Parts: sequence; structure tokens; C-alpha cells
Amino acid sequence: MPPKPSRAWQRMLSGRRLDLLDPTPMDIEIEDIAHGLAFVARWNGQTHGDFAYSVAEHSLLVEVLFARMNPRAPVRWQLAALLHDAPEYVIGDMISPVKAAIGPSYGVLDDRLSAAIHIRFGLPAALPVTIKKQIKKADRISAWMEAIQIAGFTEKEADGFFGKPNKALIEDLHIALRPPRQVRDDFTARYHQLMETL
Repeated sequence: MPPKPSRAWQRMLSGRRLDLLDPTPMDIEIEDIAHGLAFVARWNGQTHGDFAYSVAEHSLLVEVLFARMNPRAPVRWQLAALLHDAPEYVIGDMISPVKAAIGPSYGVLDDRLSAAIHIRFGLPAALPVTIKKQIKKADRISAWMEAIQIAGFTEKEADGFFGKPNKALIEDLHIALRPPRQVRDDFTARYHQLMETL
């Protein structure tokens, strides 16, 4: 008789039980995502300020940057940008050196969760490569902004790690650290705005 597998599901505040190894779209709720991401700190919490800079706040910024870079992109791809780090609501945010140390297993888990999340919200399980690249570009610009505004990097250091952004694209954008509840509510509100225009 094979050994009983370890428990691989997490109970969400919505009451859903999400199986991390075999996630199904039916067990995914936007409120769980928004709540989880609002309490997950980027940069391992190593940022200036009285509140952690959350993945939810980062996701809102990435969606803004993606929309500015791709003003004619369909709303569904803006939604994809907002949800680009959604799996982190259950697996947390790991800095790139940790992901590299863990190896490909982290990526497999992330891909499974991403596919289930995408299907749940009407997106293709795997995004088109061109869209993924544009979201990644917005993600790197966001990381550059975060690095110099709240994580203690010099511009030269940030340029080396993330590339030099188009300053005109970001000159009016400033990162403000806010309480998790406020960020959670704004993330949920933005999701609903996008869904209304799909």
C-alpha cells in the first residue's frame, strides 16, 4: 500500500480548500488573492517605511505600467498584469536568489497555480508569449522603482539589476507604503473595474 500523501491544501478565509499540487479554478476567489497578496511583503520586508511593501501594491503598479506601455491592449491583458503574481497569495514571494537555489520545482508550482487562476478569471491558462514579455517588462520597471524608492539601491545599482527605464513613463509615479487593508481593498476594486469592462 503506497504511503498516504502529505496534506497539500490550504484553507482560505473564503472557506475554499486550495490544493497546491493540483489547484482547480473553482477553489480560487479574488478576495482570497487580494487578502493574501496584501499581507505578503516584497523584498523580504527589507524596505523603508512603517508598512511592508506588499505584492498587492506591486501588482497594482505593474498593471498601471503595463497599461501605459500598451495603451491599446485589451482589458483582459490588463487583468493578466494585475494577476501576474497572484500565486504568491499562497506560496509567498521569494527573491530571485532563493528561487534559483530552490530550482525548477518552484516554477512548476507557480505555473500550476497561474494556470488555475487564469482559467478562473477567463484568461488563457498560458498567456501569449508577447503579453508575458510585456508584463515582465512592466514588472522590471516596477522593481527598478521599488529598488531606488524604498529598498535602498542607488540608481546605478538598480540600472544594473533591472535595466534603465524610460523616465517619462514613471516620472509621476511614486510608491507610498499603505496599510494592508487599504491595499487589499484597492486591489479588489481594481479587479472589479477591469471585469466590468471585459
